[in-house]
Amino acid sequence: MSTQKFVYQYTLVAAVGGLLFGYDTAVIAGAIGFIEKKYQLSPAMTGWLASCALVGCMIGAMVAGWMSDRFGRKKILMLSAIAFAVSSLGIMFAPGMSYFVFFRIIGGIGIGIASILSPMYISEIAPPNIRGRLISIYQLGIVTGILLIYFVNALIAGLYDEAWNIETGWRWMFGSGLIPSVVFMIFLFIVPESPRWLAQQNRWKEAGDILQKVNGDRAAEETQAIRESLSAKQGSLRDLIKPGLRTALVIGVLLSILSQVTGINVIMYYAPEIFKATGDGASSALLQTILVGGINLLMTIIAIKYVDKLGRKKLLLIGAAGMSICLAAIGFAFHQQHTTGYWILAGILLYISFFAISLGPLTFVVVSEIFPTNIRGRAMSVAIFFLWLSVYIVSQTFPMLLNAIGTAYTFWIYMIFSILAFVFVWRSVPETKGKTLEEIENMWRV
Repeated sequence: MSTQKFVYQYTLVAAVGGLLFGYDTAVIAGAIGFIEKKYQLSPAMTGWLASCALVGCMIGAMVAGWMSDRFGRKKILMLSAIAFAVSSLGIMFAPGMSYFVFFRIIGGIGIGIASILSPMYISEIAPPNIRGRLISIYQLGIVTGILLIYFVNALIAGLYDEAWNIETGWRWMFGSGLIPSVVFMIFLFIVPESPRWLAQQNRWKEAGDILQKVNGDRAAEETQAIRESLSAKQGSLRDLIKPGLRTALVIGVLLSILSQVTGINVIMYYAPEIFKATGDGASSALLQTILVGGINLLMTIIAIKYVDKLGRKKLLLIGAAGMSICLAAIGFAFHQQHTTGYWILAGILLYISFFAISLGPLTFVVVSEIFPTNIRGRAMSVAIFFLWLSVYIVSQTFPMLLNAIGTAYTFWIYMIFSILAFVFVWRSVPETKGKTLEEIENMWRV
């Protein structure tokens, strides 16, 4: 088997973690209406049940880094697969709302772990010349999972009548997650541990064998670079606030925040309600939501094709600029009440397209590249924690903003954040295309 075949095989397995991330995040969209009717939920309780998984995501993000530094990337990825499976089964048989919340948070912990370790694992095993493309495959896994659960939810909801869905159907929606969870567990048995983590443990023979598989003739050069990198003492979180690494931390945290406060999850979670606001019926809105998922998938594939050719920075700038223009146009359409026809749909699809070639996949690419090996796990935990915190804040504040200032001004707020993202990337984010992880690490040495 060629080195590239090994690399893609290992990458695809890790990307199943992304598929579970998307699947488990988006399953709530099809189920929450039935849960709301079953338990006669208040708006506040409905919001809590819809967003409680994000609490688990933040917990998972906080613990994934140090756990993977101590026990290995592969073992903790397996733990995330188990969390997904336990969550799916637990919700399927949950006797009440408190059990639902408990198991939903467990699923969120799995998402939080996967959101760090899948891209980290890929970054540590990928050759420099195609690393951006391979990490972007993780984002492809996320959007595939979202699109897949849209169809699974629709299939389950169509089996019987509404009374069955209110009583049982929503349980099967969550329970269906057991299948990809088990597939992920099985696949993890066929991939090796991260060679950089093995090197940290002084297991150089195993690390060298894996590097030989995935790097071929460059294996010896990569091994030497890792040796030099690890000659520094084990890093601590305190090191992240020192000059040099502090810059990397600021880039990782702000890029993670900006990827979410530009409004992507508003579109993904509330798309049916946004489309209904344009005067479309519920069935048309659901169809348009699936179209959003399809465009997200298609444009992520385009990002995979060009990320190692055009570079991270150029794609991020193109994406942020395009998102700003689209959000300005969507806000203007709502402000002028030009909501009939396909103007809003076209604006949202273009916005999704620009996000899917830039901040969507490339946030994970950059964050998994910029930190040194001896502290990568814990540093990524900090950055991705802020990503999930931002998701939570945006999801919670969107309905309040709509009520307080209206749809147009809400979208213009996200436009302002998109402009800030453009300026930040232009001024602060370095290009990492084609560099080894050790070369990137040397950029922060002062």
